Amino acid sequence: MGFARFVEVGRVVLVEYGTGFGKTAVIVDVLDQNKCMIDGPTTGVARQLIAYKRIALTDFTIEIPRGASSAQLEEAIKANDVLAKFAATSWGKKLDKQRKRAELNDFDRFKLMVAKKEKSRLIAKEYKKLKKAAKV
Repeated sequence: MGFARFVEVGRVVLVEYGTGFGKTAVIVDVLDQNKCMIDGPTTGVARQLIAYKRIALTDFTIEIPRGASSAQLEEAIKANDVLAKFAATSWGKKLDKQRKRAELNDFDRFKLMVAKKEKSRLIAKEYKKLKKAAKV
């Protein structure tokens, strides 16, 4: 089986390094074998040249002309609803979970730790009860 995701105009990408880290953008133009131009008018990614090794290709593409303006791109993104589709994937959910975890403050982390301890205690208590019932 060959590759399924190709570098092409309209491919939705995730910026993995540099400015715009963790944000989605769309390939607007392919420069050469190492770089492309991306733009993310709805996510806050400025139009820029970026190396392929700094982005990750997603499964989503949108129909846009080569070198499309930010206004055309924004219209196409909203029409295809690609950001919501990406957020619904397991990859998007994982990124959202990581973002939420990173935004926790000290007290939120403490509450999470207490909740995990309580859950673990309840599981251990129920396990002991079941183990004791199985011995009889």
